[in-house]
Amino acid sequence: MGGIEFLKGHGTQNDFVILPDAVGALELTPERVAALCDRQRGLGADGVLRVVRVSAVDGDVPGTEDSAAEWFMDYRNADGSAAEMCGNGVRVFARYLVESGLEERREFAVGTRAGDRPVQVHRDLSVTVEMGPARIIGTSVAVVDGRELSGVAVDVGNPHLVSTMDDDVSGLDLREQPRFDHDFFPDGVNLEFINTVEPGALRMRVYERGVGETRACGTGTVAAVAAALHLSGTDHGSSTVDIPGGRVTVTVDREGATLTGPAEFVARGELDAGWWGRNR
Repeated sequence: MGGIEFLKGHGTQNDFVILPDAVGALELTPERVAALCDRQRGLGADGVLRVVRVSAVDGDVPGTEDSAAEWFMDYRNADGSAAEMCGNGVRVFARYLVESGLEERREFAVGTRAGDRPVQVHRDLSVTVEMGPARIIGTSVAVVDGRELSGVAVDVGNPHLVSTMDDDVSGLDLREQPRFDHDFFPDGVNLEFINTVEPGALRMRVYERGVGETRACGTGTVAAVAAALHLSGTDHGSSTVDIPGGRVTVTVDREGATLTGPAEFVARGELDAGWWGRNR
């Protein structure tokens, strides 16, 4: 058996291992994903993006039954769990499809567990993703760094809780896992902490379920803008969002949201077949 092809990329430093697997031949177990994402015993990443044709995906996988897309982004968190969506991952995934020649168009749809996501790959290789609706679903509380922070709950195809802070979010200690209401979020939740820098400009940090603190979260930036607009008394508008990994632009309206930002590749190669076989 030869090596397993991989690429390493990131979207605003939210990093991923990309595994081309058009016919769905790879056995992508949670243990294998966790090993790949481990920064000491693997390549290191916040998640894995498997590039597979929709037609090759098991029909029980959410988002595939009614998909009109050709390619499915099989996204896994660093702990091996499957996730519905990843806005930064979709950008990297879309750029890979275009640059590899698997997709000749620059505007097309990517299949995800949260449904199809239309994308546009720009000439500068930044990518705009139609993220679908950002729905305000209530309020809840998280305990972070010994503090109880209230927040706005937002559904962006995956669950988020956005807490607005008066003091600088850079001062939060996110090394330990925050606590949250498991009854409200039975499948876990992504936690965003934001400052309003000025109208139309936010600063954010994020603690992602199944990963921990990451340097960016695409769906989290959409949730953050939706929550900030909601708290200001509106449901539409645009904002830049500065995260530790860079800057993205988010637009939210009644029909849905868009996310625009960079997608970068840093390496490509082959995983050792022996290593792959041992990590099941």
